[in-house]
Amino acid sequence: QVQLVESGGGLVQPGGSLRLSCATSGSIFRLNAMAWYRQAPGDQHEMVARITSSGNTNYADSVKGRFTISRDNAKNTVYLQMNSLKPEDTAVYYCNVNALPSLQSTRALDYWGQGTQVTVSS
Repeated sequence: QVQLVESGGGLVQPGGSLRLSCATSGSIFRLNAMAWYRQAPGDQHEMVARITSSGNTNYADSVKGRFTISRDNAKNTVYLQMNSLKPEDTAVYYCNVNALPSLQSTRALDYWGQGTQVTVSS
């Protein structure tokens, strides 16, 4: 089965930086997109950044110019570089992969990591 493991979260001061990593294991026939979502207590689950198989990227307005999503196909890993962090960035960050598991699969599926906590506080 496909498994996603996030790492890189932690506590940083406002203006600091973190890089999140999401390592994917298991067989995938076709990768459609990889993304990072986040959820703060009491807030809605929101997409932070997304990268497609062709390399196109999308960002939430709140993180444009500060966050960068990238991928390493050889390592089956997606990254989220977070700069100029703000207290409002505090949340649990989840890695997401949308993929077709096999040639015989009729539907693409969403796979989720367990989440990693990012706390921005002075």
